[in-house]
Amino acid sequence: MSLTSASFLVRTAVLSGTLALLSEFVPACAGVPRALPEGQLPNDVRLQPLKDLDGYFPFAPCNSVEEWNRRAERVRRQMLVALGLWPMPTRTPLNAVIHGKIDRDNYTVEKVYFESLPGFYVTGNLYRPKDSSGDKRRPGILSPHGHWNDGRFHDAGAEAVKREIVEGAERFEEGGRSPLQARCVQLARMGCVVFHYDMIGYADSVQISQALAHGFSKQRPEMNTEENWGLFSPAAEARFQSVMGLQTWNSIRALDFLLSLPDVDPDRIGVTGASGGGTQTFILCAIDPRPTLAFPAVMVSTAMQGGCTCENACGLRMGTGNVEFAALFAPKPLGLTSAYDWTKEMSTKGFPELKQHYTMLGHPDNVMIKCAEHFGHNYNYVSRAAMYSWVNRHFKLGIPEPVIESDYKRLSRAEMSVWDEQHPKPEGGPDFERRLLKYLNEDSTKLLREAEKDAGTFRRVWAGGIDIVIGRNLAETGEVSATHKSSIDMGGTAVETLILKNQTHGEELPVILLRPKQSARGTVVWVDTNGKAGLFVSAANGEIKTRPEVQELVEAGLTVAGVDLLFQGEFLADGKQVTRTRRVNNPREAAAYTFGYNHSLFAQRVHDLLTLTRHLKNQGTAKLGMAGLDGAGPWVAAAVAQSGGAIQFAAVDTGGFRFGKVLDLQHVDFLPGGAKYGDLPGMLAIAPPTKLWVAGETDESLSLARRQFVAAGQPDGLLRWEGTDAEVRRAAVRWLIGQVRL
Repeated sequence: MSLTSASFLVRTAVLSGTLALLSEFVPACAGVPRALPEGQLPNDVRLQPLKDLDGYFPFAPCNSVEEWNRRAERVRRQMLVALGLWPMPTRTPLNAVIHGKIDRDNYTVEKVYFESLPGFYVTGNLYRPKDSSGDKRRPGILSPHGHWNDGRFHDAGAEAVKREIVEGAERFEEGGRSPLQARCVQLARMGCVVFHYDMIGYADSVQISQALAHGFSKQRPEMNTEENWGLFSPAAEARFQSVMGLQTWNSIRALDFLLSLPDVDPDRIGVTGASGGGTQTFILCAIDPRPTLAFPAVMVSTAMQGGCTCENACGLRMGTGNVEFAALFAPKPLGLTSAYDWTKEMSTKGFPELKQHYTMLGHPDNVMIKCAEHFGHNYNYVSRAAMYSWVNRHFKLGIPEPVIESDYKRLSRAEMSVWDEQHPKPEGGPDFERRLLKYLNEDSTKLLREAEKDAGTFRRVWAGGIDIVIGRNLAETGEVSATHKSSIDMGGTAVETLILKNQTHGEELPVILLRPKQSARGTVVWVDTNGKAGLFVSAANGEIKTRPEVQELVEAGLTVAGVDLLFQGEFLADGKQVTRTRRVNNPREAAAYTFGYNHSLFAQRVHDLLTLTRHLKNQGTAKLGMAGLDGAGPWVAAAVAQSGGAIQFAAVDTGGFRFGKVLDLQHVDFLPGGAKYGDLPGMLAIAPPTKLWVAGETDESLSLARRQFVAAGQPDGLLRWEGTDAEVRRAAVRWLIGQVRL
């Protein structure tokens, strides 16, 4: 084949054996050998538009119980990590207060507040059957309200109810003004104990405002800090702190409260809500084993996944969606409804798969859907009637069917509100918000330190969390194939270009291999912020030469691999480095709208390194190392953490980088959850059995990693280095060569 001018220059440089001082050169940016024709971009799915909450989220049922159990563990762990609940926060005393009982004909209503976290209150009303029948325990029902105006205090108004009665959506003019109260009253009349509680920012939940929790639109500079940060800030997202996480924790603690009541049967616990309350329902029922019946209305679908900030969290729906979240409840009874909204196609897209899933698990009758596409988004009488029947049947209440809802006297706002002179509203506002997030961070840090004490717990909690943060490990990398593009014989040294195709994930990578004259003794992946161009330097006269450190590795008998990671090198149509990451077309500056559905650029570049690692291992590479210097260290540290030891040795200069110090959501190294599990040193700590050479860190910052290397039986597996940049590069190369010669 004919040589391009760039290939000829590389060949000349290698044949000359020139190892000039690095100071004579600058990084090569043009003329570096390409794997693809000039102007052609990789055929990579990640170059397509980003996915958002309005995408398509199908559910593919598994073929066996064993396969599903593996999948369910992964999805459930992803949910818990993304919601900031891995590990679960400390369950502090609820300090519940129940007061202000209101007596109705055959039920009572009480006012409730308790602390889900110290100083952070959940508020609501408790509906109980008036005839308790002695010591008999009753089914308990959690009732989250959703995004209706005023939440628990909702009043649709007289005119709206008249229209709904005419349309057949409601039956009663008085009671129909609050379909939220209506379901609580009817369930209490059926013999259930019902807790109707507030979403954050609604009704009596006043410590974090509705405008912030549900209407956040623009970053707040005063909350975007490395210390004392606020919700939605990069620092909060780096620790998986979100409104959705707080709201889910409130639901878990609401369940704790309900189960603390002596008249509640722990074996009959239901959860039902619609819209945003439907989201709370299926999220809680997916991650908490205690509910035994679920009825999320007008929310589960393969279409829109939840438009509010309280329904989105970074990392939550990566490779999954609401139908699969609902499937996690199987085989327990799951009832659904659809309407003329995003759920309108659920009967043909989503529900058949759920039915197949329940059938595979041996309980085909434990899932149902009430289709009502002639109504708009609702939890109206028609939908509620389906829910009453579902509860009656599965909780064995023995009520003759159909269960008919009867009218009731609505409670006023004053009758429902938990705050009064004897029970004053708690403190809220920005300072409270900062303290709350600080407490959560400190509690998480304490729990993670406890997890360090046992090797098995450490791997489960720390490595399990980091696995979700990165979003892919070597076992999940999938099938990788290689297409040879060019090979140049340069006096016994070959420069090869390849295209790697990750067929499982639809990704494509341009790769260069520099092979030594003699048989290779091992392979080192040289990772650079300039991609595979980092293997080369340009002299003042424009001549391209192999980078001196890379040439030293080749002459020592190592194959050196370079790769263009996503948005490097051949991924760039204009050749300009990416300085800001993409975001979805949503005007609101909440990270979860982008990173709840798309991996961060940092994570995707780590995925690329795992793809290359998979290819090299498939080729039979006996000794595989990786080098991440000059800004590439954090990617390599994360790849090593996720490689399961396939990368046997790695030289990493972290430069002291910390995810918790990134204060821009569109920074190229922004990583949701990156600071949660010990930040970058936490990733180094789960490296064993990989041997590590580390620069840019202190003895103190590597103390956790050292303890883990000792626990793994590798006390000499971690070497720390200090020096100038040039000294670091030289020492790293010598160490890498030494690892191959061992």
